[in-house]
Amino acid sequence: MTALTRRVRKRKRADIELVVRGVLVNGDYVLVVHSKHARNTYLPGGHIEFGESAVAALKREIREELGFRIKVTNFLGAVEHGWIDAGGPNHEINLIFRMEFDCPAPGQNPLSREAKIEFRWQKIENLRVARFEPRVLQELLPKWLARGGKSEWGSTIRSPGKRRE
Repeated sequence: MTALTRRVRKRKRADIELVVRGVLVNGDYVLVVHSKHARNTYLPGGHIEFGESAVAALKREIREELGFRIKVTNFLGAVEHGWIDAGGPNHEINLIFRMEFDCPAPGQNPLSREAKIEFRWQKIENLRVARFEPRVLQELLPKWLARGGKSEWGSTIRSPGKRRE
C-alpha cells in the first residue's frame, strides 16, 4: 500500500471531483483566477453539480463569479489533476471549454463577485511564472489554442511505479 493510498483511506470519502473550466483569450492573454489564500492560478470555472451539464455549469460559475453571461464555443480537452494539501489528497477531472463574453481587456482585470478570488489577465507564454495549475495545462493549453481546439489528454496523476501517462 502506498503512502497516498493510506492518506486516502483516512479520509471519510475519496471522491473524484468533476470540474469545468473556461478559456477566454484576448490576443496573447488568457483570463485566470487567483485564490487570495494561495500562490497558484487556474482557469475560471468550478464544480459540476449532479444532473447539470458541463456547459450549464460553466455558464453558472461565470455568472456567479463575474456576473457575465457567456457563450461556450467548443470543447478543448480534459485534464486529470491530483495534489495533496492540508486536507489530504485531491483528485479531479477538468473538462475545458473555450468561451466568449464581453470582458475588460488585458490591462483591466475584471472584478470578482466573490471575495476569496480575483481575476487576472496572464500572458499565455508566461503561464509557468503564474504558477498555473494543473501544471500540464502550461504546455497543453497553448497547443490546443494553436490547433484550433482539437482535444488532447493530460494528467498529473501518477500510477505507482509507472511514468506519467
